[in-house]
Amino acid sequence: MQFVISRESLLKPLQIVSGVVERRQTLPVLSNVLLVLNDSELSLTGTDLEVELVGRVGIDQVKQPGEITVPARKLLDICKSLKDDSNINVSLADNKLTLKSGRSRFMLATLPATEFPSTEEEPDTFSLTIQGTKLRELLDSTSFAMAQQDVRYYLNGMLFEVGADYLKVVATDGHRLAMETVRMSNSIDETQQLILPRKGIMELARLLSDHDGDISMIFGQNHLTVTIPEFTFTSKLVDGKFPDYNRVLPKGGDRVLIGNRQEMREAFSRAAILSNEKYKGVRVILTTGELKILANNPEQEEAEETVSVDYTGEPLEIGFNVGYLIDVLSTLSSPNVKITLSDPNSSALLEAETKEGSDAVYVVMPMRL
Repeated sequence: MQFVISRESLLKPLQIVSGVVERRQTLPVLSNVLLVLNDSELSLTGTDLEVELVGRVGIDQVKQPGEITVPARKLLDICKSLKDDSNINVSLADNKLTLKSGRSRFMLATLPATEFPSTEEEPDTFSLTIQGTKLRELLDSTSFAMAQQDVRYYLNGMLFEVGADYLKVVATDGHRLAMETVRMSNSIDETQQLILPRKGIMELARLLSDHDGDISMIFGQNHLTVTIPEFTFTSKLVDGKFPDYNRVLPKGGDRVLIGNRQEMREAFSRAAILSNEKYKGVRVILTTGELKILANNPEQEEAEETVSVDYTGEPLEIGFNVGYLIDVLSTLSSPNVKITLSDPNSSALLEAETKEGSDAVYVVMPMRL
């Protein structure tokens, strides 16, 4: 293997691919990135056996094709440390990969490409095409509600539900739920549900951060593959059954308030300063025209905030984890927020207050204080 590449061309795909490579691995080859050089294209692959990411870059000067794996973190650090406009001459000999640039020379240990795990091919069950920015918006507006290390492993991820005319994503950690739906025509006969693991969601969102064109999503039995021009992302799916989100959505709430989203977010954030650090509970008292937020902690410190809201129903007192409310109010982008409540023991339904109705809804369970 021998080729010449500019630092800039190598650095971008290497940074993205290295994101999935874990530093501490039981298999040494999983700390490496797989380099495969064909006619005029270099592909870089990183994996942790759950998520695989392949980046592709064109090469002008291919002297000898080949394939090898090298330590991902070291290769990335070398590329970062070189001058911006430099070229890198890469060659493989005697199981060592040599990189030369200007007056610098580095020699990296390698492992054979045959040791690198590959994702098994599987028959595609169905695919859909969606705009990259739209998928990124879907992930950003719901991913905060995923569980982090829940024993109910199916909550440590996000549900993708694909119907004939929609794509819905749902995330919940058992205390709150975030859901958004986008209308689109899909060529499938019956509704499909698949769970993508948390790491897959995070890496996919990172990959989509600067891609606004159409992307292809291929859902298999065990994997989701997302293809954009320079990258292919593959993630294992979680083998489990996601809870029925329709049972979580509160029905029949008769107390509806509308308030300024930014004002409420700031008020909750200020009150949170003096809430109990462990439980983050705040008391919300709703009366005609105003929302009062009360917080206290074991040090007997107290905070009180009052926000004007559009509300004319019966008074209500209810407790919430203030962090959950702030997350939702930070995610919504509308000027006003609509909150539907029924009683102190029922969940709150939050959504953007817009004339055409919102495609994103959020549920926050109450707290006993």
